[in-house]
Amino acid sequence: MTSRSLRSSAKTAAAPSLRSQYAQAVTSTRGRERHRRRRPNRDRHGRGLRGSLYPPTLPAASTRAERFDALVLAALEPIEARWRTELTKLDIAVDDVPEVRADDDSAEGTLTDAGVPLARLVPAGVDRRGMPTKARIVLFRRPLEARARDGADLADLVHHVLVDQVANYLGVDPTIIEGEA
Repeated sequence: MTSRSLRSSAKTAAAPSLRSQYAQAVTSTRGRERHRRRRPNRDRHGRGLRGSLYPPTLPAASTRAERFDALVLAALEPIEARWRTELTKLDIAVDDVPEVRADDDSAEGTLTDAGVPLARLVPAGVDRRGMPTKARIVLFRRPLEARARDGADLADLVHHVLVDQVANYLGVDPTIIEGEA
């Protein structure tokens, strides 16, 4: 149990006197008094949220990043259902924003819009410890969200970017990945 839950159970068991409450809350450090007890979810006046607004089971309780991850997984399902054997050595990752460096010459495998990277295909290789790595498609959440007007547009954009990057990885035309040809 954490110290916070222990404190709340002690209050319900027996009401401590005002003097003992004060002694618990304030401790002397080199002649200065210091307030030790804090409520992490409240401001200094004791106001603020007491808990979460929505239960964690509702969609409103999820963050933008969690909703985007679910959107990527939903967009990947039909592609993975058709190309499962070819995509076994491919990882899909989501990053908030792309890392932009002045000396970065890794434009190969990067899908950009007006110079801003939306996704990047990182080829398989060897990491710093000498271990082999899988190829990876990295989708950049913030640039994709900025280019979408609404949720349906974002879903279409994520699907299009995934199709383009998977086609780039497999070395085929994107229409073949979609199943149109």
